[in-house]
Amino acid sequence: MVIRDEPPFDSRLLQQKFAQATRLIEKRDAEIAALSKERDEAVAGRDAAREENEKLLLILSQYKRAIFGRRSEKIDPAQLQLLLSQSEQPDIEAANENDAENTEASENTEASGGDKRSAPATASRPHRNRGRLPAHLPRIDVVIDVKDKACPCCGGVLHKIGEARKEMFDIVPIQFRVKRIIRPRYGCRACESSVVQAPAPSSPVDGGMASEALLAYVATMKYAYHVPLYRMEQMLAGQGIALDRSTLALWMGRVAWWLKPLHELLLDTVLSYPKVFADETPVPMLDPGRGRTKTCQFWAVATDDRPWGGPAPPAVVYVFAEDRSGRQARDIFEGYTGVVQVDGYAGYNGLVAPGRVGGPATLAFCFAHVRRKFYDVHVATKSPIAAQALLRIAALYEIEERIRSKSAEERRAVRQAKTKPLIDALKIWLDARLAEISAKSGLAKAIRYALVHWAGLTRFVDDGRIEIDSNVVERSMRPIGLGRKNHLFAGSPRGGETWSILSSLLNTAKLTQIDPQEYLTDILERIVAGSAKINRLHELLPWAWKSGRKAAELKTAA
Repeated sequence: MVIRDEPPFDSRLLQQKFAQATRLIEKRDAEIAALSKERDEAVAGRDAAREENEKLLLILSQYKRAIFGRRSEKIDPAQLQLLLSQSEQPDIEAANENDAENTEASENTEASGGDKRSAPATASRPHRNRGRLPAHLPRIDVVIDVKDKACPCCGGVLHKIGEARKEMFDIVPIQFRVKRIIRPRYGCRACESSVVQAPAPSSPVDGGMASEALLAYVATMKYAYHVPLYRMEQMLAGQGIALDRSTLALWMGRVAWWLKPLHELLLDTVLSYPKVFADETPVPMLDPGRGRTKTCQFWAVATDDRPWGGPAPPAVVYVFAEDRSGRQARDIFEGYTGVVQVDGYAGYNGLVAPGRVGGPATLAFCFAHVRRKFYDVHVATKSPIAAQALLRIAALYEIEERIRSKSAEERRAVRQAKTKPLIDALKIWLDARLAEISAKSGLAKAIRYALVHWAGLTRFVDDGRIEIDSNVVERSMRPIGLGRKNHLFAGSPRGGETWSILSSLLNTAKLTQIDPQEYLTDILERIVAGSAKINRLHELLPWAWKSGRKAAELKTAA
């Protein structure tokens, strides 16, 4: 057996090797740290690029839909379900099951309580006019008879045994005419010093030649049906009438001057109700000296209590303003302490200030705006979270559809029993989803918008008078948008005021389902003639005018 001697122990060499190993480890740790930093920076850059890409896709999708896409935001629920993962579907299914159980329970309760009312088995079909023309239209008979009333077989005399009738929708072309005002003068042959003549009637335009009917026609065409004045100038020229558009514009300003007190009364009447809707939209106005237009605003205040049988009639009032500041909202709603249902614009926040004169108002917000933000994200990114949000909001609207035309008390009871659990679950779900996604994404912005306005969004659950959205005033803004598209801009602040006054009265008349031209002609004639006293001006409001006209027709028929 050979025994080898162990090499001598060299501590200095061992220390050198240890130092080399340590430096090598430190170098590798530094390299690893640098690589980790580069990796983190690359991941952060990738995430930022994804967020920016998602943001740009959302913006691009909104622009494309605004220019080329459809305006409707309806989505087939079956398509949304395909986007949801299996883990996300049970929440919605459970909510629907709870809603179905509540519905079944309420139906059983009604049955046990002796309520024999039954819902229709099938949805009513939309009414379509097939071959039947309105009965109130005058009929003009055109008889097409045979030329020879001798029998073609035997030559005997034919006698009438029946007739065939066919109705055709016809039109009498508009006819302009000259209305001559003749005032005979009378003198006395006995004294030869007295001349008697009826006083001249008031003219709607001082020194002008336009009658109230013509002014109402021009106003209705422009502000109710959005025909620009230059087109009306061409239409008149086609009948050999030369009228400059500046003359037509001057006439419209004069009509607005006559109707301004009625416009102010309409605004005061609308604000006398405890719940209103409000919105605003930009309108261009010429800005001389700058070579471009200035962005002004139309503020709208609307009422419509028909969904719950309340006292407020359908009406809308527009107010022209040169800016969108909160000061305009404070001026319009000065002293108002009711419920104002609006979008999320911060300009209305001054209405709820604790130190506000007369007390703070109450703001309710709009679920349609919340839904629109999730819809935009869904269209742009096909996000399953956005799809699930749309389904949850759709469940709320299904309940609202079932309680339409019910009283405020009934609506509140149903909302407390069925809507409130869905609202509470939606709040929890939104909080959870917000913690899972990037704070800079479009989806996060949509969720934060809902959560920031949550108190006002859910106010309808506790008050049966409040709607789930502000679509009443959104629909009332469409005529302003159509006018802005067709006649482009207001020529001056006075032109903007004229636009707001005439649009308010004409569009309220359309909401009241009366002929706006007939209405405007009648009230203009009565105001110009002085037969409408200031203390009875409320009788000229569209809904009151309609009631008065019906009462007069019934009295005449009797």
